[in-house]
Amino acid sequence: MLGLSACSDSEVADVSLGLFTTKDIKIDALQDPDIPGVTCHISSIEANLDLSDPSDSAIACRQTGPITPAMLANIDTSDSGDIIFRKSKSVFFKNMKVRRIFDANSQTLMYLTYSTKETSGSYKHSLSTVPLWGTQAYVSN
Repeated sequence: MLGLSACSDSEVADVSLGLFTTKDIKIDALQDPDIPGVTCHISSIEANLDLSDPSDSAIACRQTGPITPAMLANIDTSDSGDIIFRKSKSVFFKNMKVRRIFDANSQTLMYLTYSTKETSGSYKHSLSTVPLWGTQAYVSN
């Protein structure tokens, strides 16, 4: 499992939200540790002077290299999948996590990013998918 820090090597962009705010949008590029042929870009807001960052995040994952049957053989295929990334969003135990879930019926890897703390009556989350169609790992039915 990989952890991210505010100045991590995975950060590819830092967008200021304006002159009179201490909040920025950070974008990290993360390679799936078990399936290196998948890269996810995750955007989230960081509030530099606050004790807690907003819970909103977005994720987009794409195939950026080979995906093989051997890679799939090493992942958790349960309904809840595997947590593959985690980033602290607060001094009060709020985290942003990315979970990989394999949908065997549609031959698709799903990447779910979510906050572990309820905000405004909701757990913030975002989903991206990577179909295995056209990869070495695709199994025709």
